[in-house]
Amino acid sequence: MNEKELEILHLLEQNARMDIKTIAKLIDQTEEEVEAMLKKLEENRVIVTYATVVDWSKVNNHDGVTAMIDVKVTPQRGVGFDEVAERIHRFPEVKALYLVSGTYDLQVVIEGKTMSEIASFVSGKLSALDSVISTTTHFRLKTYKHDGVVFGDDDEDHRMMVSP
Repeated sequence: MNEKELEILHLLEQNARMDIKTIAKLIDQTEEEVEAMLKKLEENRVIVTYATVVDWSKVNNHDGVTAMIDVKVTPQRGVGFDEVAERIHRFPEVKALYLVSGTYDLQVVIEGKTMSEIASFVSGKLSALDSVISTTTHFRLKTYKHDGVVFGDDDEDHRMMVSP
């Protein structure tokens, strides 16, 4: 991967809607060169998708629950954690799945309408897998920052000014 492709990736990480003309100007390349680099990055699945970060707490009537579930599993001979991870990521509730270091092996991020729905997923689907030894579920209460984006009403400091 060359330096210009890395620059494109950094720019798109900040703003996935940035147009090719702007990218070309910022990295001192032609629009055709940028288009070719983007096509290559997409074909090689370096760029997997273009995403939008949404503050769902500001959307009326959009209630839901997000849970992070730490999972301890028994790795399978010859495939390690990959086989159980593949089974877990197929569940439609699963929004993200990570292999992690520490006490647990996998971290599963799921979304549901209610805590009961999350509990049902954990007890009926996740814990029922043969390789799963134990789980610990954490519920997201508030988002302060996600994918590098700070959430909040504004950047104004509301603390009272104190002077000597």
